[in-house]
Amino acid sequence: MNVTRGIGFAVAALVFVIDQVTKLLVVRALGVDLKFVQTLIGQKLGLDGLNHVQEVLPIFDLRFVANIGVSLGLFAANSDATRWLLVALTGAIAAGVVWWMFRERKLPDICALGMVLGGALGNILDRARLGFVVDFADLHFGAWRPFLVFNVADAAITIGVLILLIRALLVRDKAAGESPAAVENEVNA
Repeated sequence: MNVTRGIGFAVAALVFVIDQVTKLLVVRALGVDLKFVQTLIGQKLGLDGLNHVQEVLPIFDLRFVANIGVSLGLFAANSDATRWLLVALTGAIAAGVVWWMFRERKLPDICALGMVLGGALGNILDRARLGFVVDFADLHFGAWRPFLVFNVADAAITIGVLILLIRALLVRDKAAGESPAAVENEVNA
């Protein structure tokens, strides 16, 4: 493995650790009993009675959400079978990201892929260990909430994908050995 890929995997590891540590700290700070939440979900009792919220700033709250779905709450894993199916599918996507990292040569793209990988692994661990993903970041402007409650992993995945898209659309890297095109002017015309 070369240095560039090593940096990408270090980014993935850093995102993973920051994601897991922030989830642990927020769960403790909000006094959430994860075993109780697992019991409620397992018995399909719903989480409507849980209201663990702490205002940090006028536009930002820590709000515990047990996300049993994937992005935007889609494809809720209402059973163990769908839970493990989501773990397998997101694991396959993470494996695809690793494969892409080994094919990629450009450091910015490898770092962006590292962000996606670290975020994916953080959410996969939550879903496998708890049966849900811990979300906690609630950004809002008064009653307007432009985002669903999210976590560090979600943010890293989103930022990584945006970097990849922006670079794919706007950055044109020169091919190896390519020199700038000759400029015609009056002297060499």
